[in-house]
Amino acid sequence: MKHGKKYQEAAKLVDRTMQYDTAEAIALVKKTATAKFDETVEVHIKTGCDGRHAEQQIRGAVVLPNGTGKTVRVLVFAKGDKVNEAEAAGADHVGGDELIPKIQNEGWLDFDVVVATPDMMGVVGRLGKVLGPKGLMPNPKAGTVTMDVAKAISDIKAGKIEYRLDKANIIHVPVGKTSFEESKLQENFDALMEAIVKAKPAALKGQYLRSITLASTMGPGVKVNVAKY
Repeated sequence: MKHGKKYQEAAKLVDRTMQYDTAEAIALVKKTATAKFDETVEVHIKTGCDGRHAEQQIRGAVVLPNGTGKTVRVLVFAKGDKVNEAEAAGADHVGGDELIPKIQNEGWLDFDVVVATPDMMGVVGRLGKVLGPKGLMPNPKAGTVTMDVAKAISDIKAGKIEYRLDKANIIHVPVGKTSFEESKLQENFDALMEAIVKAKPAALKGQYLRSITLASTMGPGVKVNVAKY
């Protein structure tokens, strides 16, 4: 992949052989973000897990104290009283069976997170082929299958993010925007790392966290010192 002049200039500021402490890494990520838009700050965590084994899977969610800087659109599958509860809590879309053809046939995907009450999972299950590959299927581990839809919505709107292993056993998550103050990015990063460390599978032998890289959307990666975790 060929990078532009701005990226190459920014990359010169980063020592590829070095693992920085978090504060330095965050400062560098902010300094090397040169795009004209407010870039997202992402964390990429390479683990020693083997996601092919169920007992080494990692999946969960954490509320970032300072949010992600992104407006999250929430779709809730609910019925009865839960519809009103979801609407009152600020859900962007609420519905049931009638949404199935809209999503399946019309390709409607104007939402970022899907929440469902347990009694609606039979309905939502029919959308597995559409929502699954996009990482949008509600999941009890991530707190998106719940009767307490109001809490789920307020957590998501406040900056709750999901983390999970990809096929290469890497976790990719946003921790804010480059416009955030360094201290706020640090607080978000710390909250994420605390959750990831706690999520270490008991079955894992050997090193859990292989590498941690911070980067802005268009900027170079900055390696973070893994030793303290």
